[in-house]
Amino acid sequence: MSRKYFGTDGIRGLVGEFPITPDFMLKLGWAAGCVLKDRFDGQNMILIGKDTRISGYMFESALQAGLINAGVDVGLLGPMPTPGVAYLTRTFKAQAGIVISASHNSYVDNGIKFFGGNGSKLPDELEDLIEQQLEKQMSTAEKLGKARRIADASGRYIEFCKGTMPWGFNLKGMHIVLDCANGATYNIAPDVFTELGAHVTSLFVEPNGTNINRSCGSTKPEALQEKVVELGADLGIAFDGDGDRVVFVDHKGELVDGDELLYIIAAYQHEYAGGCDGVVGTLMSNYGFELGLKKLNVPFARAKVGDRYVIELMRQNGWRLGGENSGHIVCSNVTTTGDGIIAALQVLLAITTIGEPLNRIKKAMTKLPQVMINVHMAKRLDLGSNTEIQTAVKQIEEKLAGTGRVLLRPSGTEPVVRVMVEGEDKKQVKELAQELAAVVEVALN
Repeated sequence: MSRKYFGTDGIRGLVGEFPITPDFMLKLGWAAGCVLKDRFDGQNMILIGKDTRISGYMFESALQAGLINAGVDVGLLGPMPTPGVAYLTRTFKAQAGIVISASHNSYVDNGIKFFGGNGSKLPDELEDLIEQQLEKQMSTAEKLGKARRIADASGRYIEFCKGTMPWGFNLKGMHIVLDCANGATYNIAPDVFTELGAHVTSLFVEPNGTNINRSCGSTKPEALQEKVVELGADLGIAFDGDGDRVVFVDHKGELVDGDELLYIIAAYQHEYAGGCDGVVGTLMSNYGFELGLKKLNVPFARAKVGDRYVIELMRQNGWRLGGENSGHIVCSNVTTTGDGIIAALQVLLAITTIGEPLNRIKKAMTKLPQVMINVHMAKRLDLGSNTEIQTAVKQIEEKLAGTGRVLLRPSGTEPVVRVMVEGEDKKQVKELAQELAAVVEVALN
């Protein structure tokens, strides 16, 4: 339940299928309030933040009513990046924080994400308890909760972001173009970078409830790339709708993705900040990223795709840096969850310290050509036990001769198997991916 999306057909993954109705959101607020109140050390309050999609108003009101009915006080944050809610939950010592957002999805979707009182995602056992509570008859607490709007929420988060930088850090003389995706960072990110001394040109900072992520943001940065080149800016930064992802654009208009940004942060820590203890990526992280870290003697480990798995492996290894090639980057030395603004500042700290333009710094890591083919899955199949598939994988790995890798991964959201091959030779990679996809196609269909 850490991230559940509501579309025109309802929500999947709680207890069957729930339609989008204020009644369900009311019940969810009540169930969460019953389970989470007095669960953590702190005041009996749960914070609610949201992105800018129009359905957030309805969901916010319904959740608020359910929480109050459970006897929980509510702090309303208004539009706030997901990591901002996590930070403010810790700051206010609240029982929990709730984010109403569908991240990089279009405005017709929406969903819920929960944070515990420590600013981290709820453990599975608490999510299970909320699901169980949803099955019970809703009742009214003897003492109802109250709601208040936290007027200085944005200012608090802005100061937190700036405070993660070393004393004296500034961006004076740097021209940055920001793409805020008409989302939750629209009224926060421009202030953060401006107050740190940068000359900021802001794009997509006029949300109307339906234009979030529309031809903008970290998943569609083409407009940002054009504007950076047109203005002759030093670089561009794009966030997604809820502000937990970030990608950069260099002065030539070339995209710099999450793998490259993670490498830059790791290389900076290795050279200038006392060392980098290790980095967690995912199964989709580029092999060139892994090789680049190997040259620095920085340990690397792959988690399953998803920020929850990245954070879990970071904790297991005692490492402070991890993320995904989508730009979801976790810097646990300064915060508890993926934060686009914080990650962007860490990259800018590296750039200003090294004293080279982004275009030159990113070349220290060479991304390998990667080809991914989605193969329709007509039937469920254990890929690891299929002789034909495993034989084909072994043959392709022999052809790559240690210069690349093969990945077969069933999608968690679509009836497809993702067939991915990486290597040094782009033509060879494409041919090998097609070869393997043909074998998988026969086995699955």
